[in-house]
Parts: sequence; C-alpha cells; structure tokens
Amino acid sequence: MMTLVPTAAAPLVGRAHELDELADLAGVVEPPHPGVVLLGGDAGIGKSRLLTALGERAVGAGREVAVGHCLDLGGSPVPYLPFTELAGRLAAVRPGPVAELVAQHPSLRRLVSSGTATASVEPADRGIFFAAVHATLSTLAGEQPLLVVVEDLHWADQSTYDLLTFLLTRGFSAPVGLVGSYRSDDLHRRHPLRPLLAAWNRLAGVRRLELGPLPDDDVRTLVGSLRAGPTSATQLQDVIDRAEGNAFFAEELVAAIGTSDTPRDLADLLLLRVDQLDPDARLVARALAVGGHRLADALLAEVTGLGPDRFEVAVRAALDRNVLLSDRDGYGFRHSMLGEAVEADLLPGERARLHDAFVRALAGRTERGVSADLARHALAAGRLPEAFLASVHAGDEAAAVGGPDEAARHYARALDLVAAGRVDPAAVEPPVERVGLVERAVGATSAAGMARRAEALAAAELDALPFDAPPTDRARLLVALLEAAEAYETTADLMALAGEAERLVPVEPPTALRARTVAALAVVLVSEGSTDAAVSWAEEGLAMPPDLRPGETTVKLRSVLAKATERRGDSAGSERILGELAAAAHAAGDPAEFRIRHQLGGVLLELGRMPEAFESYRLAAQQSAALGRPFAPYGGEARAFAGLVGYQLGRWDEALAIARADVDQAPSLPAAALTAVELLVRAGRGDRDGWPALLERTRPEWSAEGMVAVQSAAAAIDLHGDAGDLDGALAVHDAVVRAMTALWRTPAFQGRIRLTGLLLGQLAPLVAGLVPERRAALLDLGDRLAAEAEDATEMGRHRVPGPEGRAWLARVRAERLRLGWLSSRPADADELRIAWSSSVEAFAAYGHVFETARSQARLAVALRATGQEAEAAAAADAALAVARSLGARPLLDEVRPLIGRTAASGAGGPGGDVLTPREAEVLGLVADGASNRDVGLRLFISTKTASVHVSNILAKLGARSRTEAVSIARRRGLLD
Repeated sequence: MMTLVPTAAAPLVGRAHELDELADLAGVVEPPHPGVVLLGGDAGIGKSRLLTALGERAVGAGREVAVGHCLDLGGSPVPYLPFTELAGRLAAVRPGPVAELVAQHPSLRRLVSSGTATASVEPADRGIFFAAVHATLSTLAGEQPLLVVVEDLHWADQSTYDLLTFLLTRGFSAPVGLVGSYRSDDLHRRHPLRPLLAAWNRLAGVRRLELGPLPDDDVRTLVGSLRAGPTSATQLQDVIDRAEGNAFFAEELVAAIGTSDTPRDLADLLLLRVDQLDPDARLVARALAVGGHRLADALLAEVTGLGPDRFEVAVRAALDRNVLLSDRDGYGFRHSMLGEAVEADLLPGERARLHDAFVRALAGRTERGVSADLARHALAAGRLPEAFLASVHAGDEAAAVGGPDEAARHYARALDLVAAGRVDPAAVEPPVERVGLVERAVGATSAAGMARRAEALAAAELDALPFDAPPTDRARLLVALLEAAEAYETTADLMALAGEAERLVPVEPPTALRARTVAALAVVLVSEGSTDAAVSWAEEGLAMPPDLRPGETTVKLRSVLAKATERRGDSAGSERILGELAAAAHAAGDPAEFRIRHQLGGVLLELGRMPEAFESYRLAAQQSAALGRPFAPYGGEARAFAGLVGYQLGRWDEALAIARADVDQAPSLPAAALTAVELLVRAGRGDRDGWPALLERTRPEWSAEGMVAVQSAAAAIDLHGDAGDLDGALAVHDAVVRAMTALWRTPAFQGRIRLTGLLLGQLAPLVAGLVPERRAALLDLGDRLAAEAEDATEMGRHRVPGPEGRAWLARVRAERLRLGWLSSRPADADELRIAWSSSVEAFAAYGHVFETARSQARLAVALRATGQEAEAAAAADAALAVARSLGARPLLDEVRPLIGRTAASGAGGPGGDVLTPREAEVLGLVADGASNRDVGLRLFISTKTASVHVSNILAKLGARSRTEAVSIARRRGLLD
C-alpha cells in the first residue's frame, strides 16, 4: 500500500462503523464500484488512522491504493502537489501502464516528469490536462480497482481544488474510489475549501462523512491498548477529560503518564516526546518541521549534515518514539500538529540556520516544486537574490501548468523584493529583465481575476521607470496596463495611454509589440465609440504578418471589427463575424475562444435572444475555468452574465447555482458581480435572510463596475420596498445614481431607466398611506425621475435602448400612471391599461419572465378598473403561474388578491350566500390589513364602494368584525 505506514500504528478503536461506512461509500466492497467521500474531522480526531485502515482493507481486497498529501508550504503553493505525489507512486508500481498512458496523454508529463522542461513548453490547457488525469485513473481502475486518497485538503493549492472539482463533476464509471480528507476546525469562514465542500456535496455520487469525537468508553479502550502498565482510575479519567474524544490527544496523554512533569498546555504536550529525543534526533525533527513536515530521505540527511551513520541512528530513534513515520519516499511527522508545534518552538537563530541549510541543499535541483520551496527557504534565511530568482522560476512553473493564482503570488514576492530595493534584477545571475517580469506578473494577476491589482501593478512600475529607459520599455508597460484594464470600468484615461503607447512603438520594422499596441488602441477606441478610428487601427494590425500577431492579438483585432459592425447597426453581421471567429478558435484549440464567446453573448443579448446568449456566456465561463482562469477578464464576467441572463429567463435555480459556486474564492470584483446575481434572485423570492451583508459585499465595486452597481441596487430597491422600507429604497436609488454618474460622467445612463421603474413600482403601493405633504413630494419626485428616465437613452455614447431598455421605458411610463392613480391623482383608466399592456408586451418580447409576470399582475388591476373581468382574470392567472413556478413570494402576495374565489355551496353565511369575485378581492386585501381607503386605492374604486363590499362580506360570513371575517374565511378555505 502506497501510504505512510506507522512503525507502531495505534490500534483502530471505536471506528468500526465509520470504517464500514467509508469502505462502502468509497466502493471498497464486493463487487467494487466507484465512490467519492469527503472525510472531515478536527485535527487529531483519527482521520489518518481511519484512512490507513481503509487502505489496508483495500489492499487486502486486491485494490491498488494511491495516496497524495497536501502540505502547508507557508504561502509557496505548488500546483497539483498531491496528484504529483500519487502519480509518481503509481508510476513506480505500474511503470508500464503509466508510461503508455503518458504517451497517449502528453499533458500528464507535468505530473510524472522529474524535471520542469516539459511543463514549461506545454500549453496551459487545463481542460485537456484534467481529462487526461480522469482518463488515467479510469484506465488503471479498469485493470485493477483503484483507491485514491488525497489527504489534508485544507492545505491544497487552488489548482488541486480545480482538478478535484473536474473529477468530482465528471464522476467515474470504472471502480475508482476517491477519498479526500480535511480538518474541519481549519475551515474558517473565508477558507477556500469551505464553499467547495458545499458545492461538491451537491454533486451526484459525492458523500460527506464527518468524523466526530470518540465516546468515553472508546477512549478507555484506546488507553488500555496503548498502556502496557497499570493505569489508575484518576489517570484514566484525566486522559478522558483532557482528550475530549480526540484520539491523538489521548495517545499523547497516555505517553506522558508517569513523567515527572505532565504538561497541561497542548503545545508542551505535543513537544514532550520530541524533548525526550537525543540531540541528533531532535535536529532531524526540527529540520523536518522547517522543511514542510514531509521530506525525502536524501534531502533531510543533507540538511541535517549528520553523516550517514548518525543520521540513520537519529531517524531510527525518532521512529521508535513515534515522532516520525516512514515510507519509501522519506519521512513525515506522525501527525501534522506535531510538526507545527516543533516549528513554532524553534529559536529564531535555529530557524534561520535550518532555512539556510535548505537553500544550500535545494540549489541546483530541478524537481517539480523545488523553486517554490527554495524561494520560501531563501527568503526566511535572508538570502534575497536566491529568493528572488527562485520566486521568478516558481511563477514561471505555475504559469506553465495553468496556475495563475500561484504564479501571481510568486511574481508578486519577486517584485516586492525589487520594489523595496533589496534586489537588483539586473545584478542576479542570470539577470532578469524587470519589464518582462512585470509583464508576466500583470498577466498572471489579471488571469487570476484581479484586474484592478494588475492595472495598479503596471501603473506603479510605470511611475518607477527611469526617465532614460528605452521608449519600448514604457510602451510595454503601457500595453500591459491597457490589457489589464480593458475588461472593466477603470478611471484611468485609457485613450491617452493607448495613444502614448502607439507613438512610442515604431511602425517600421513591424514587431509583435507594435501589433499588441495597435490592438490595445483599437480596443480602447471601439469601447469609447470612435468606431471609424478603431476599424482603421484594427485593419492596420491585421495587415501585419500573422507571425507577429499570434493568438489573442489577432482575436482582439477581429473582435474590434465585430464590435464596430454592431455599433454601426449591423448586429447580424457582428454575430456572423464572431461566430466564424469562435469556430476557428475552437478548431485550433485557441484559448482566446472564451473571449470571443463572451462578446458573442453580448451581441445576442442586445438582440433579445436570451436563451442563445445564456449558452454563449455559459460556454465562455466554462472554457475560462478549464484554462485555470475562472475569474479572468471576460471569463469571470461571462459567468456573471450567464447568471444574470438565467435570472431573466426565469431559470432562478441555475442562476443561483452559478452565483454561489466558489464565490468565496473569487477576487473582489467577480465576487461582487456574482453576489449581485444572487441578490436579484433573493429579491424576486423575498428571501431577506442576511441580504444587507450581501449588498455590502458589492458596494466597494460600485465605483468600478456599473453592472455590479445597477444589478445589486435594483435588487436592494425591491428588497427594501417589499418590506415597506420606502426610505431605504430611496436611499439605495440615490446612492447608485450618484456612483454611476461619477463613473460614467453623465446622469443619462441606460441603467437609470430600470432603477426608476423599480423605484416607482415600490412607491406606488406605499405612497397612499403617507401624510399629504409627503405624498405630494413623492409624486413630484416620481414625475421628475420619470422625465429623467426618458432622457437616459444614450448612455453618453449615442446609443438607443435595446429590447431590454425599451421594456423598462414602457414600465416607467406605466408605473408613473399607476403612482398617480393610487395617489388619487385624476387619471384615465384606459390610458393606464394601455400603458401596462405595452409593458407586458415589451418584457414578453425581450424574454424577461419575472418582469413580464409582474407587469401582468398590474395589468390585471388596470383591466378590472375598465370592467374587463375576463381579461383581468387571464392576466392574473398568468402572473400567478409564474410566481408559483419561481417561488416569487412578493409577486404571489401581490397577485393573490386579484384571483377571484367563490365559496362552496352552503359554505357562506346565513342563506348560503357566496362571495363575488370582487368581494373575494376585497377580502384578500382586508386580510393583509388594508383599510377601506387602501382597498379603494388598490382596486381603483371609491372608499364608499369599498366600505359597501366589506359590509356585504361581513354579512355573508356571519362575522361581527373584519378580523373575525378573515378568520372565518381562512377556516373555510376562502383565503390561503
């Protein structure tokens, strides 16, 4: 079995049921079957011992077992570390089959290759790589059932999380058992694994098993099995009380029985066994703690410098005292908590000297992950040039295998050393070009979804650039800034920066930098509405030799032509261009395909073809994630738009799943965009649990991204208004208008039409109950906002509203009339009916399911006011059906009083009278606490007529009061 096996393993006590359940869920039964288990529990609770027992059972049943460990590497993550370990072990045990699989799937070399040369030239296409890992496990399991164990997921790198998500989502048909363990007590609220566990647990075939404390009787049994000599009742109870069901703590307490000074503090307890070792063995333990708690034999021996004989004696002593465990790959602590305690107990000088020894031992090695480890040790040892170079190499390695998060972190550490003046990149050996390093850092940071940080990094380097630097250096940094900023709404003057970059790069001879510069300028121009100029620059770029504009540069240039075609009114032409580009990119395996599909989704959305737009956005998001860039520009935005369009299509559960999946791992901007989608669904469903905290998550991005601001504020207006909080709705509206006016430098932005429509819709049912002075002020406000919405049609860029904008304009006009009507302002009922009919038709044509239904509910009221009862009933029924299917409680509350109910024969009051449809409407409003005046305003009848209806209801139900009438009606099924 390929796992760390204790030299004197503690017995498995009290876990028979958990072992049987784990074996069954993981498919370690007859006949074998695939299974996935997420095993959680507090540190020391017994997860590793249970997994050892599972492995032993699997080996006994003829299964192959492969184990990979995640390590706490102190902020120097190595992508796919546990899979590299288990792949290496599989290759050692089954070299022939693994070699054949690597030949079939070359991307697997990044896991089994001993060096980094292969990975550095491979394309960072994680979709192909992930599929290769899945195929490998499936093929091996087809020959012999396979159990794969990944331990300590709470320390995993982001790339490992992504690969596991792929494997769990796809599942296995071959008998692959996959078990992942994690420390439950390490999962703080913002831990990246926490939301992933929730998402994984919802996948078919994935089960979650939480290992709880051992009962006291089992702890007694454990103590008895560990203790050779007699144990007094007092000693036994002391172990039980202090261990609190934690098997590891119990073992440590048993080992401490009889010592002269039994420590009370856990850290002292953990260190007690180490302190009892001889100096050489303690040195081994301390070196192992600094090295990462698990090391190969040769490396640990070199770092300690003990020599072969002394080293073996020291290791044997640590093994005999159960401080260390061994396998053929090297050594690890019996429990990671022990390693943590040893590391924390080191003196500063000891720690620095050990880190320095690791730097010397790791220098010149080329194994995967060495650069990240070397950077960590060199930095801690104060050997800054080595730390700088190793960080650069670690960033390059992470970028080569599709780990932008890890790459960005390593590059940032290298640049921090440069910015602080502690390392001169030109003085190290070999020298590192600073501008090139910045370009890589900006690209990785942007790909990780931190576009603003990437822009700030480029801007800072521009400020630090010497005045006598080559013009092309400044141009490269300007282009890096432009590429980072192009996907979100920055406050930088991109037009000026792009123009400066173009002037700095010579036209002749043609260069790749010139092509990138021209592409960046064309993107800025088309975004700013300078269509003709954008086309001119795009054509210049496309006229350059293809080898100077490979991949994304060419895609950018052609995408500019598509955007210009759309801006000139030919959306069909734009769709055709983008469709051809997407097909070509897909055929060529071009990673820029997701950018094209993002833009195509926007064209389809503008045309009102929402189902197609949803699919285009969804596919773009999937492709971006497959490349290891789930929150990269265009990819992360495509996911947010997929959620938004899903919400508009009435696919609320899908939208919510899109919005919530790993949102806690997302950087601030994409997290805010996804949170805005969740807020929309919550508002529609009336889910008020904790929504203000979600709104606050979006607010920091209001000044950076209009989509986030408008969508989240729209949801907040409804959430405030549906709760009767008129002041809250007004405050959110005013705040977002101020933010958008500052961002877009104009109050006439199209999103304002929607915000006005929603606010007027919330004002209308609330304004009637206000004092006359407040009512008059709000009516004036409504008139002003409606007039401003009529003007907000250009968004400052000479554009007319599309299908969605036209629908919201119709809604504003209808809500303005409704507001006046409910405030007793004279109005024509036919005009109101026509306005609401227009709103229904416009939203239905666009395809917005919820807003169509909300307009239908209000159309039903207008139809009743004009005596069209049958048409009103049809509109109300349609709205009710949608409200029920979506779970839209506020809309249900609005539409239910519009649905006429007739009491069953004999169910009425004296004489068997029944309620008319109008009386049923009145009764529904009375049940909601409406006064006669409120009933009149809501149903567009006079207060006197409403009073007559109420009197008739009381008589028919035999009730003496309105409250009693409601109670009787509910008893008889006349009210929900």
